[in-house]
Amino acid sequence: MNILFVHQNFPGQYKHLAPHFAADARNRVVSIGERHADRSVNIPRIQHVLYDPPKGAAPSTHPYLRGLEAHVRRGQTVVRAGLDLRREGFVPEVICAHPGWGEALYLKEVFPESRLINFYEFYYNVQGADIGFDPEFPLTYDDRFKIPTRNATHLLSLATSDWGVSPMEWQRAQFPPAWRALISVIHDGIDTRVLRPNPGAVLKLEQHGLELSRKDEVITYVSRNLEPYRGFHLFMRALPEILRRRPKAKVLIVGGDEVSYGRKLPEGQTYRQKMLDEVGSQLDMKRVHFVGKLPYPTFIKMLQISSAHVYLTVPFVLSWSMLEAMSLGCLVIGSRTAPVQEVIEDGVNGLLVDYLSPHQIAERIEEALENRDRMQPIRQRARRTVVERYDLRTVCLPQHLALIETVRGRR
Repeated sequence: MNILFVHQNFPGQYKHLAPHFAADARNRVVSIGERHADRSVNIPRIQHVLYDPPKGAAPSTHPYLRGLEAHVRRGQTVVRAGLDLRREGFVPEVICAHPGWGEALYLKEVFPESRLINFYEFYYNVQGADIGFDPEFPLTYDDRFKIPTRNATHLLSLATSDWGVSPMEWQRAQFPPAWRALISVIHDGIDTRVLRPNPGAVLKLEQHGLELSRKDEVITYVSRNLEPYRGFHLFMRALPEILRRRPKAKVLIVGGDEVSYGRKLPEGQTYRQKMLDEVGSQLDMKRVHFVGKLPYPTFIKMLQISSAHVYLTVPFVLSWSMLEAMSLGCLVIGSRTAPVQEVIEDGVNGLLVDYLSPHQIAERIEEALENRDRMQPIRQRARRTVVERYDLRTVCLPQHLALIETVRGRR
């Protein structure tokens, strides 16, 4: 089969699917993605086509339309890459694309005979999801008016795709009802063979002078970037009470200082420094460690030795890290928000807290640490949940392959 993967940050959600097809010599696999100065992509038997970052919207463009204009420019850039592939004789039978940045807008014009399966990650709504959920960041009329055009790229992509995939039921439910029937729910998959508990794990972070194991009290918090969408500000406000209640606990905070989602601060400011300015004087910084972004093997060891893992999010895209933590046998203290509740049942395979309550976050962490033996069945059920519902090899990959074959055969 000829198959094309399109993702501006390839492999992205295709980190398992693309290598699977490439491993079969009967397939020709090509990817299209943006060229990144700080990293390269090298997956055997995949032809990687890279494009330079396109220009964004013009300063004179109406603010509501700047995102759409940037997406159109990116879509045009992908068209050029697609036309080059077609001239070389490559015509995919199936295209798997993430349409969120506009890359899929014109693919069917370049390859009308191909079947296009788009990955639909999130559709923004003014009510009932992330927008305006946290009263600390109130919704303005301007915010409300931006939403329809923010979704324009998805709506245009829905109109041209043959099928769609969304990783979670709640994420699919954010799309307009008329389109949901054309979107399958299949998670990207968690490699539970690699991500498994290891009671003997030892984490060494030499830069922080740490060597930790399951014998230690270790509270972990993970986010790609430290920002309010993932409850970083609320976790930080809970920390003084957590440290007071648990005098032997150490806290490891993973994440960068950029903003992936939500409202950005003025140039040069970070949410980490903002929260340290607010609560830093109440913290023993010898016990609180900002470890940045960890290499993946180190990240795994950190979660294997975690005593309590905190995952907070507004109603938004569910992070891989929460399911990875559960697969590793972590005791997850998660926010009582819809995407988390799709996976975690309070007291069964994790503990839930009010997202907006630092006091409750501290209370449940103390409960977890005070009753570590009693929490062991919850850890075991957390892993079982991921193995049964999100395992890469036995659940998700077979579902993806079956969908691709079905869509490939449609006329």
